[in-house]
Amino acid sequence: MVRERRGKAGAPLFRRVAVVGVGLIGGSLAAACRKRGLVETLVGFDVDPAALQEAVTLGLVDEAGGDAAAVAAGADLTVLAVPVGALEEVAAAIAPALGPAAVVTDVGSVKGALVSRLEARLPAGRYVPAHPIAGRESSGPAAAAASLFEGTRCVLTPTPRTDRQALAQIRRLWEEVGAVVETMDPGEHDVIFAAVSHLPHAVAYALTNAMLDLKAEGRDVLPYSAGGLRDFTRVAASDPTMWRDIFLANRPALLDALRGFRAALARVEAALTAGDGAALWAECDRARRVRRELL
Repeated sequence: MVRERRGKAGAPLFRRVAVVGVGLIGGSLAAACRKRGLVETLVGFDVDPAALQEAVTLGLVDEAGGDAAAVAAGADLTVLAVPVGALEEVAAAIAPALGPAAVVTDVGSVKGALVSRLEARLPAGRYVPAHPIAGRESSGPAAAAASLFEGTRCVLTPTPRTDRQALAQIRRLWEEVGAVVETMDPGEHDVIFAAVSHLPHAVAYALTNAMLDLKAEGRDVLPYSAGGLRDFTRVAASDPTMWRDIFLANRPALLDALRGFRAALARVEAALTAGDGAALWAECDRARRVRRELL
């Protein structure tokens, strides 16, 4: 495999990077680092031995470790790419193996109180919370792509305890793989992503389940679905373990977002009950104009 080398005297950004969790995001970050020559050696670990072997076979990582602590030992960067429900446990497991200058980052889509708990587990200042906004409904090493982060956004949520040099390294890492980086308060992050990410997934799962329960004259309705339902429920194909953990970790903000969604749905129901065509048109037109701006 030919490795592309970045300029700047050919020096890699990190000597040894450990990727704990070699699925879509962890595998893609490894692939992007390899393509751009940002790392000398990539070592991976995954709780799924088949996934780990696949990551080695695909060339996403150079070496496979026996556990999370083993891959973190000797690494100058450890990336925690596991479901948010496992982050604290993995952080506790790797902490004793980390060198004094090692940096730890994650890719979780929930921050808030979780950031404080991880900071308490890891060496002071060496944890840099990150959230690359580049998910897909597919998962596993085979779904990984070196181009996944190009033109996307990555949000960093440092705290007053975050080491400034470590923060600069992680910012540069994400910029080098093609992301636009910004910083945000961890709590603000969770309110925003409860609305724009976690709520749509919750609604997609609920709508798909509602379709399973609907009957028309005793006939299942799903076989008659077309592009609209498929487009709307695409994210319901996402990993349920990952999204269960996200929903629970961001429960207060997601509950607020769900209440807002129920209020919007109630307006449609009220207009329909009243036969109020003008109100229905206004709801549809408002949504249409916003959706066109997102395209």
